[in-house]
Amino acid sequence: MDATFWATIGLVLFFALIIYIKVPAKIGASLDERAEGIRKDLEEARKMREEAQELLSEYQRKRHEAEGEAEGIIAEATSEAERLTVETNQALEEMIARRTKAAEDKIAQAESQAIAEVRAKAADIAVAAAEQILTAKVKDKVADDIVAKSIAQVKDRLN
Repeated sequence: MDATFWATIGLVLFFALIIYIKVPAKIGASLDERAEGIRKDLEEARKMREEAQELLSEYQRKRHEAEGEAEGIIAEATSEAERLTVETNQALEEMIARRTKAAEDKIAQAESQAIAEVRAKAADIAVAAAEQILTAKVKDKVADDIVAKSIAQVKDRLN
């Protein structure tokens, strides 16, 4: 009996012992458990991927909506700014026209006042000149007649 024989018997006994304590079944069960865990992990990863895909599509939809809303807000703000610019320009033109008219009215009023003052001064000077001429040339009865006629004319004009 040589060593090869005993080595073969030891090997057979080793395999018999492994089979007796059900090592292949345990290895198979362990591999099955591991395969089941991997299957569950893969299923969970698939579900998570689907959820992530749904979230991604929802966020992309929300982003598109937000971009559309932002474009709408920008367009509305632009049109509002243009409208306000037009209104402001109109108000400015109206204010300039009012101020120009007021200045023209003041100028016309000052002009008519100046003309009235010149006329009044001219009338005063004419009256003073006429008074000096009449006092120098008209005397006695003629002066009394002129004064009486003048008083009558003033009464007629006042009534």
